[in-house]
Amino acid sequence: MSPAALPAREIALVDLLDRLLAGGIVLTGDITLAIADIDMVQISLRALITSLGQTTRPGVAERDA
Repeated sequence: MSPAALPAREIALVDLLDRLLAGGIVLTGDITLAIADIDMVQISLRALITSLGQTTRPGVAERDA
């Protein structure tokens, strides 16, 4: 299927962020510092990015308010 056959859709950046944060996203990465092909330091990074409403259990926020 050619790209011309697909319908054109414009999504605002705010809508895209809203969709991503509603479900949550996980970013992962690895950093390795090496000298002369000898690994000196290896760092693994993981970040969970989600909206605050997604991190609480349903009903908990209503009872505390």
